[in-house]
Amino acid sequence: MNREDLLFSVRTLSHSLDAAGFINLAKYIHPSDLVEALDVLNTKDTASLLLTLAPLARAELFAHFPGKRQDALLRAMPREAVVMLFEHMPSDDRADLYNRLGEEAKQKLLPALAKVERDDILNLAAYPEGTAGSATTSDYVHVSPDMTVAEALAHVRATAPDKETIYSIYVLDQDHRLNGTVSLRDLVLADASTSIGAIMRRDPVFARAQWPREQAAELIRHYDLLALPVTNGGERMIGIVTVDDAMDIEKQQDATQLARFGGTANLGGPDLDVIASSFKQMFTVRVFWLVILTIFGILTSTFVAAQEEILTQVIVLAAFIAPIVDMGGNTGSQSATLVIRAMALGELKLKWSDVGFIIKRELPVAAALGVVVAVVEVVLAYFAKGVGFDVLMVVGLSMLVCTVLGGIIGALLPFLARRIGTDPATLSSPLITSIMDLLGVFIYFGFAYAFLGDLLTQTSV
Repeated sequence: MNREDLLFSVRTLSHSLDAAGFINLAKYIHPSDLVEALDVLNTKDTASLLLTLAPLARAELFAHFPGKRQDALLRAMPREAVVMLFEHMPSDDRADLYNRLGEEAKQKLLPALAKVERDDILNLAAYPEGTAGSATTSDYVHVSPDMTVAEALAHVRATAPDKETIYSIYVLDQDHRLNGTVSLRDLVLADASTSIGAIMRRDPVFARAQWPREQAAELIRHYDLLALPVTNGGERMIGIVTVDDAMDIEKQQDATQLARFGGTANLGGPDLDVIASSFKQMFTVRVFWLVILTIFGILTSTFVAAQEEILTQVIVLAAFIAPIVDMGGNTGSQSATLVIRAMALGELKLKWSDVGFIIKRELPVAAALGVVVAVVEVVLAYFAKGVGFDVLMVVGLSMLVCTVLGGIIGALLPFLARRIGTDPATLSSPLITSIMDLLGVFIYFGFAYAFLGDLLTQTSV
C-alpha cells in the first residue's frame, strides 16, 4: 500500500470508526508507517482508533509515536487504557513516558500497576536523563551458568514473548551479576547436556548505568552488537541498550552537535526545536551566542578603527580585510569539523599523542592551502586592482598566515572543549570565525606596518 492509499484508508476508518478495519490495517502495516499516516488526524480521532486495538498491539503502535504526541494521546485516553499501556509497553519507553508525567498523574498511575511493573518503572526512571541507565530496557533474556543447554532453551521459549530481543542471552549468577553471554545460535547448535557455563563468552562488553548514553551507543557501534548489557554501581545487570536505541541516540547526538556547531546550543537544557520551543527559549539561547559573537565583533572593529592612519595612506588595504579574515574562519571550521567527526567515531581521544598527531597532520595541509589561496588572492589583487608590490606582499602573507593559523586553531579547539568538559561542537564554527576575525586583523595590520610603515614616517616628516 502506497502512502496516498494509506492516508486515505486512515481518514476513512477514522470517519466511520471501523474497528475491524483498523485492526486489520494495523496487522499488515509497519507501525512507523501507520504512525506517520495517523499524523493527519487530530489527537481525539487518533486515540479513538488506538482504543480499538488489543492492549499489546496498541502499546506496540503507541511506542512509535514521538514523545509530544504520546503525551497528548495519553491525556485523551481513559485511565484504564493508560494503565494497560504502561503494562504492555517496552520497559525503556514506559520509563521515559513516566518521567514526562506530572506528579499528580504519577501518583494516580502507580497504585493501579502491578508491583512488578511499578518497581521496574521506578528503577529505570531513577536514572538521570542522558545516562546509559535512562536508555536501558529490562526486557531481556537471562539464564544461569548452572543450567544445561536444554534447560536454557526451555527457559528462552517460556520467556521470549515478553522480551525485546532474544538473539543475545545474558548469563547471570544468583546475585544478578553478569558472568557472560551466549548467542541464540550457539545455544541452538550446542549439545543439550552441555552446561551454559561451558559455552558462554566470558568478560562481555558492557556499560555502566551512570555513563553517558552516547558512550553506550559508541560501544554498540564499535563492537557491532545487537544489544549492550548495562550494570549498576553494585555490578548487577539492570538491562540492555539495543541497537535501535543506539541509532536513536546517535541521531539525536548528530542533531545536538549541528545545533551547537551553528551557535544555537541551549547550555544546560534541551536543544532548540524550531517547532516546539517557546519564543522565550528561542530568543534567550540565540541572543546569548549572538551577544558573545558581537563582543568579538566590537573588539575587531575597534582595532580596525584604530588603524585609521595607515588606512588613510593606503586606502586599498580596506578592500582586503574581509577575504583575509574570512579565510581563517573558513579553514578553521573545516579543520574543526574533521576533528569532531574523528572524535565522534572514537578515532581521536583527549591524549597528548593525538593532539600532536593532529598538529603534524594539519600543519602541512594548512600550509599548502595557505600557499594556494595566497597566490590566488595576490594574482586577483594585481589584475583586478593594480596594487603595488608592497601591498601584494601584505595581502599574500596575511592570507597565508591566517589560513595556517585558522587550520591549527580549528583543529585544537575541539580538544580544548573536551578538556574543559563541554561538547566540542560548542566551541566551533561561529566562535572560530569570531576568533579568526580578531586575530586576522592583528596579523593583517601587523604586516601592513612592517611593509608600509615607512609611508607613515614620510607623512609625519
